[in-house]
Amino acid sequence: MFEIRRRVLNHDVVFGSFINLGSPLTAEIVAMAGFDFLLIDLEHGAGYEAHLLGQLQAIAHTGAASVVRVEANDRPRFHRVLDLGVQGIMIPHVDTAEQAKHAIANMRYPPAGVRGVAISNRACGFGSNFAEYFKNADQGLLAVMQIESTEAVENAEAIAAVDGVDVLFVGPLDLSHSLGITAQFDHPKLLEACRKVARAAESAGKTAGILMPKAEDFAMWFGMGYRFLPCYSDGGMLNTAARNLYKTLHTAKEKALALTEVHPHS
Repeated sequence: MFEIRRRVLNHDVVFGSFINLGSPLTAEIVAMAGFDFLLIDLEHGAGYEAHLLGQLQAIAHTGAASVVRVEANDRPRFHRVLDLGVQGIMIPHVDTAEQAKHAIANMRYPPAGVRGVAISNRACGFGSNFAEYFKNADQGLLAVMQIESTEAVENAEAIAAVDGVDVLFVGPLDLSHSLGITAQFDHPKLLEACRKVARAAESAGKTAGILMPKAEDFAMWFGMGYRFLPCYSDGGMLNTAARNLYKTLHTAKEKALALTEVHPHS
């Protein structure tokens, strides 16, 4: 169940996609494309916790790992998600090592953390595999800390040094905004901040991740040291595909009309 953390800590390149429509069907379609993991977005996505179970069930047969971005670094948000059987948690806006420690505590059972112990939930096979899950969960769940501000970049080394932190994940849009260069993803200030985050992750033996604005930029991010690499989202894919299809149809129509004007009786 916890293969994704082993691969991440092994510094394998893993590809994923955000899932922000709250739909089990689009989650399943994206997972079946072959992605290593899906990032189900409860912070900015259209779905809520009530929609999560259907998405997890939809992708269970695909081999894609389930990582969920919670709304906030609050204990109840972690419990609801973890008990449904996800394989990792992404925590937004982690600016300090103390916030990272708080997140890890939310993911771990006592005495290492503050996660409540429950048996009859999906993660524990509704009680049938509680002992195995309880034994392995603390060291098996993937913990992804989002680096989204100048403060977080400054504290990247301290955040990476926290026991249990696996991935320093750059949110490029928020970080660019914090740097005063909103959505300028090729700006030298943003790229230097990303290099700093990657160096901090590497020095601590952790992994660097980023939401790639463009798949074509993979070589750049790989060369910088990034290995945990989601790209796009189910909503973004649908939007792009729909617009491209309409553009193709509209172009074909214009060509056909132009040909008719030149050869009106053909």
